[in-house]
Amino acid sequence: MSTSTVVGPVRVALLGCGRISRNHFEAIKRIDGLDLVAVADSDLARAQAVGAEQGVPAFGSLDEMLAAVPSDLVSICTPSGLHPQHGMVAARAGRHVLTEKPMAISLAGADELVQACDNAGVQLFVVKQNRLNPPIQLLRRAVDKGRFGRIYSANVTVRWTRPQEYYDAEPWRGTWEFDGGAIMNQASHYVDLMQWLVGPVESVMAKTATQARRIEAEDSGVALLKFRSGALGVIEVTVLTYPRNLEGSITILGEKGSVKIGGTAVNRVDTWLFAEYDDDDKLVEAANTNPPNVYGFGHEGYYRNVLRVLHGEARPDTDGRAGRKSLELILGIYESAKIGREVPIPLRTKL
Repeated sequence: MSTSTVVGPVRVALLGCGRISRNHFEAIKRIDGLDLVAVADSDLARAQAVGAEQGVPAFGSLDEMLAAVPSDLVSICTPSGLHPQHGMVAARAGRHVLTEKPMAISLAGADELVQACDNAGVQLFVVKQNRLNPPIQLLRRAVDKGRFGRIYSANVTVRWTRPQEYYDAEPWRGTWEFDGGAIMNQASHYVDLMQWLVGPVESVMAKTATQARRIEAEDSGVALLKFRSGALGVIEVTVLTYPRNLEGSITILGEKGSVKIGGTAVNRVDTWLFAEYDDDDKLVEAANTNPPNVYGFGHEGYYRNVLRVLHGEARPDTDGRAGRKSLELILGIYESAKIGREVPIPLRTKL
């Protein structure tokens, strides 16, 4: 597969003008070489309001936008279950594809999207902006340098709140067809960090529950992970925290180091202890950030990588194949909760 590069500014068309689109608009505005050229949403009135605000034409469908406005990249911010369908349409029209997480809600959908982009010779980017948080980048370097020695255990905790009004505002939220629950949606980035930082998962055992929200999927869940390295892990997720978002964290404990990256969205170094000094230790305080919301500042960094990739100057931070790994782990968690047994990873059947 040969992938075309873009000469000059990258023209971005955005599909889906809901909650997360704001982070995309702000990131695109801050980066020289990216130009927003159009927006679309199935709610035409919403698209028109956003288009007027951003100073670009607005459309009621992806097909109309692709036909009317030349673009290089389509950013997909629609409900999760629609990401593969919309990404494939954009790829077949010769556009590079950037999709919000998760890239799909089934492995079949993820694989179809990867294949469509391969066949069209276009790039597929899957947003994993938390990987770019400065404290997480420091933690990744510590792992890569072997500063922990043998890693014994890892934990991610997502204690956030999503009131019933959040789900009522968009009928697709919390449904199995278009969204999934707290693990697939709110904790998606945290599941990704576990497998990215600690390594491949061998098996998972999980329990989920719908305790308080009127939705099809879960509002709370816990999972026990066994990594191929022998390390153990715990994922704890809820959107029922009172009265506001409390914590989004990852902790790694090893024979020669202990680190916790906390805050509400892995934005603050809470613990940084190693047996041996490294110059990175001087960067810990400067790495702390105070983002305005749980999405953090990572979209700008993510788009900067996208621009460099499309100019032929870099490799993607997270492409479709990287996005598939965390999706498989999430689906393994769901399968274990459903059947009440440990589930091996990779999955034996394509869920």
